[in-house]
Amino acid sequence: MQSSHQDPGFTVRLADPATGRAAAGSVSAGTVPEGTVKGKSFRQRRRNRHGRGLRGELMLPTLPAYRTRSDIFDDLVLDSAQRLHDIWGKPLDGVRFAVEEIPPGLEKLVADRTPAPMGAYSPATAEEGPVITLYRRVVEQACGGREELQDLVHDVVVEHTAEMLGVPPESLDPVYRRRY
Repeated sequence: MQSSHQDPGFTVRLADPATGRAAAGSVSAGTVPEGTVKGKSFRQRRRNRHGRGLRGELMLPTLPAYRTRSDIFDDLVLDSAQRLHDIWGKPLDGVRFAVEEIPPGLEKLVADRTPAPMGAYSPATAEEGPVITLYRRVVEQACGGREELQDLVHDVVVEHTAEMLGVPPESLDPVYRRRY
């Protein structure tokens, strides 16, 4: 599903949950607080109780359930962004596509009974180019099946890319909202 075609100005950035800062007073990986004994790691202890060796993977890479919903969603965003880049080319150089779990301030939106956005467009700043963000949980909740998810992801990417370029979504992609 992922394209091996690499353009120098075209990037897809997926949100990384590990980039958050450590909480105050937390211990970083590899350090042990004073007064504690460092034992075997979880990986070394796991399922080797009777000397039978470590347990293997639960799901083999050849099976469909090996890929998570998050991985599949990331591929759908990548495919949609690549399709638009193949159609439009130069105007989309430097645009970054991001995937986040939920929109910021979701609690306030729910309290106000406002529908949650499926995506967001952030214009270019001095430090970085424009960013189009899709909110995975909101988009997945709005659809029923995989085909519908693929169509909705593409429509959200097209809508926010059209907002960025200042053109109607119908002129950006000829199949916009014509698959239903």
